[in-house]
Amino acid sequence: MRPVIPYVTAALLFGLGVYGVLRRRNAVLVLMAVELMLNAVNLILVTADTTARAVLPHGGQVFALFVIVLAAAEIGVGLAIVLQLYRMRASVAVDEIPLAERHAGEAGGDAGEPVSATTSGGASRAAGVEPEGLR
Repeated sequence: MRPVIPYVTAALLFGLGVYGVLRRRNAVLVLMAVELMLNAVNLILVTADTTARAVLPHGGQVFALFVIVLAAAEIGVGLAIVLQLYRMRASVAVDEIPLAERHAGEAGGDAGEPVSATTSGGASRAAGVEPEGLR
């Protein structure tokens, strides 16, 4: 068997998955791209197992099963996060996810807007002192 065809196919699948992770805004499509990358790794593991019989018999197939279990757990957790995000925001766009939460003492702005790195705590703003980065 020529291992070039499965390796090239796996490389194309992995590249397509990386492109999907980097360019997609929808969280469900990002999860699908991650699954595509994991399946490309499975193809490489099984192909390497059949072409190069190493010290461990069927080692690549065993690792592929571990990757399948990992992918199933990732999909379960990922879909739970996406469903919760949809319930809170009515959107699954990745670029609209707030990465920092606001504290109750901070004033101004939208509640869903992330806190920028240039603002300091709410106490200095309440005292009328502007942070150095905003002068």
